[in-house]
Amino acid sequence: MGIRVAVAGASGYAGGELLRLIAGHPELDIVAATAHSQAGAPLSTVHPQLTGLDLTLSATDPAALADADLVFLALPHGQSAALAAQLPDGVKVVDLGADHRLADADAWVRYYGGEHAGAWTYGLPELPGQRGAITIASRVAATGCYAVATVLALAPLIAAGAVSPDDVVVVAASGTSGAGKAPKAHLLGSEVMGDLSPYKVGAHQHVPEIKQATGARSLSFTPVLAPMPRGILATVTARPVGNADPRQVLAAAYADAPFVHVLPEGAWPHTAATFGSNACHLQATVDIDSGRVIVTSAIDNLGKGAAGQAVQCANLMLGLPETTGLSAFGVAP
Repeated sequence: MGIRVAVAGASGYAGGELLRLIAGHPELDIVAATAHSQAGAPLSTVHPQLTGLDLTLSATDPAALADADLVFLALPHGQSAALAAQLPDGVKVVDLGADHRLADADAWVRYYGGEHAGAWTYGLPELPGQRGAITIASRVAATGCYAVATVLALAPLIAAGAVSPDDVVVVAASGTSGAGKAPKAHLLGSEVMGDLSPYKVGAHQHVPEIKQATGARSLSFTPVLAPMPRGILATVTARPVGNADPRQVLAAAYADAPFVHVLPEGAWPHTAATFGSNACHLQATVDIDSGRVIVTSAIDNLGKGAAGQAVQCANLMLGLPETTGLSAFGVAP
């Protein structure tokens, strides 16, 4: 037996992607996969792409998870904290939900509502100091999907003093899997195909997370629902400070980051290139008219934006190379 892991919320898109990655991981063994309404169902009836993985979904109960060395929580926002509190102290936990991302209780109440459960170690290894912090942590809060695409594009520029932390503007398009698997009328194929639509304009819950992780002081964020199943393309603009080359700042920041690639001059990120991977592709330039710095970022929202990021953090927590069981290369066509 390898390292024993369990997935709570295994019936959702992020849970299914976690199971796929774990099944191909050389050091991890799945000992439990839990769900709510789908409890009792064979895994292959919920996730046909995992046919051959002989598991039956069980009820999401702390006892079903307590025998694992590490538990992934892929639950809706607001549901992770109560379950995590019932797990033994010796069980490591990676939470894919938002419950423990924010240090500011007021920001939690403003954007999510309800009681703030407290902050855990933030699960973005590419931020300065975070790789070491994750390695020694027993509880890690993985990033939001829009957040990681934006933070990776913006944080090194603010840290280097290359852009102002004020007046940051982000427009980001996401595939429909980012909205979860629950049936919703506005996510029907006939509603989504051939259409782009903004939502939660001026009030998206990832704003405080992005500000916390980057040091941005003011941020305008517009998310856009795109007619594709997975992927995020974020365009981040900010006012320059000085004459630093933004592309060179990003290249220096991520020179040793196995999953973050600053593309060659003239090449621009696109979502299909990151499909199925744990990669983030970046490119930067300066707008010749406004002078603003522009960074474009592409990820797979279920990869680096969710399950892949969670496995990367778990690898560090378990003393494994962070790249174990993960690929920086996408699937095409």
